[in-house]
Amino acid sequence: MIKVIIYGCNGKMGQVLTNVLKDNKDFNVIAGIDRTSTRFINNYPVYNLLTKVRGNADVIIDFSHPSNIYDILDYASNKRIPVVIATTGFSESELQKIKETSAIIPIFQGYNFSYGVSVITKVLLLFKELLNDYDIEIVESHHRYKVDAPSGTALLFAGVINDDNNYRYIYDRTKSQSRDKREIGISAIRGGTIPGTHTIMFAGEDELIEIKHTAFSKRIFAIGALKAAKFIVKQTSGMYGMHDLLQTKE
Repeated sequence: MIKVIIYGCNGKMGQVLTNVLKDNKDFNVIAGIDRTSTRFINNYPVYNLLTKVRGNADVIIDFSHPSNIYDILDYASNKRIPVVIATTGFSESELQKIKETSAIIPIFQGYNFSYGVSVITKVLLLFKELLNDYDIEIVESHHRYKVDAPSGTALLFAGVINDDNNYRYIYDRTKSQSRDKREIGISAIRGGTIPGTHTIMFAGEDELIEIKHTAFSKRIFAIGALKAAKFIVKQTSGMYGMHDLLQTKE
């Protein structure tokens, strides 16, 4: 049984993960970390600091906020605990910290833990090769409370297409001139309770091809994070992602 610490346990995703784990026999949550330790009644102890955790964990799953990453990585590296990072919106310095810490412990970082999104990243490589003269636009929509924009998933898709750095990203067309072939437009929509939706458009002469993914439940991200946790506890130090998990067929 894998012993888990959930960082951000009382947030929306932390509670989804908690509920998914209630019937899971492969994991045991030994502690949760959250600033609001009494917000929910959880079936595990909740602390406001990692240093208060009793017992040894096998993995930390982070569904919190970018500002917590230094605390998580310092604790994990000292204890030699693998980390699954499911938080997005990191600054360049925070991303550098993650990279540096991966030399000490195994870190699994994902912008989206949906299996379907991971499959799309594979498909995009084929689309890029066969539709290299098509215009590319990415549109993402989320609920009004999502903080970062564009979403980490939109940037993930753009990064897959732009793996050779031949494209530039356009976030605002109000002042742009006619479209250039070597650009990817990225647009964000926020409102109401819109489910997380990402559409990648390949626009050619007289035709439009769209790849669309909609997440109707946050459970898919919790389940994906648990698959990542099972994977990362078996690894040595280094950076890992969903592409590594797909290859193992966990």
